[in-house]
Amino acid sequence: MTEHYAVFGNPIAHSLSPRIHALFALQTGQDICYEAILAPRDGFAETVRKFIAAGGRGANVTVPFKEAASRLATTLTPRAQAAGAVNTLTFTADGIHGDNTDGAGLVRDIETNLGFRPDGRRILLLGAGGAARGVILPLMEKRPASVFIANRTAEKARRLAGEFGVQGGGFETLASRQFDLVINATSAGLSAATLPLPAGVFAPGCLAYEMVYGRETPFMQQARAAGARVADGLGMLVEQAAEAFFLWRGARPDTAPVLAVLRA
Repeated sequence: MTEHYAVFGNPIAHSLSPRIHALFALQTGQDICYEAILAPRDGFAETVRKFIAAGGRGANVTVPFKEAASRLATTLTPRAQAAGAVNTLTFTADGIHGDNTDGAGLVRDIETNLGFRPDGRRILLLGAGGAARGVILPLMEKRPASVFIANRTAEKARRLAGEFGVQGGGFETLASRQFDLVINATSAGLSAATLPLPAGVFAPGCLAYEMVYGRETPFMQQARAAGARVADGLGMLVEQAAEAFFLWRGARPDTAPVLAVLRA
């Protein structure tokens, strides 16, 4: 019997999630239907409850509803609690279970697809909003040498860094620092804005990771010009989806062929 899943967002028509999960299901022999659902900005919870009443088994959640999904969930995993947001919901007789697979997806892409080990490395996380918060705990679990959070508003960076026991500050504090892994979790890539990063911030052999995918952002251009290896966030998107699929179905898909299809 076909079981139903969905991704909720606003907007949502652009989402690759239905295609990704269809490829996962085909590969693993799972009988599921996965759709994209546009939820009203003031009606997320009601839309999800209607989906549950119609037999929905689980859902992904994207902007702008991740914090609302955290409030809707009756239980939260430690990584969802640390992120303060939920991107994966599982519906059972016991309630609505909330998880956040973004950080796990990022780390898996970096380690498995890009062959870069975060352990013992100096990590710079750009941004202090929800995207940054969602990946800090999984990154720290890899035991890096250090994590530094930089943001245009220095106080916001210091506040977020303080919650996780790491360092933080404004972009001006980066002038004398170098990092092995630089992750752009700001929204600058969506607006083609340039971040005020000193060229020396990218250490030799540095991996520069842009969470935005599907475009060459100013961050990627700057990192490439500084000699860094550059990656976009498509792998993170696929890997966080694979983590959600595994939570729902107990089967972990091979992401490499799915990534190849999407990049083609």
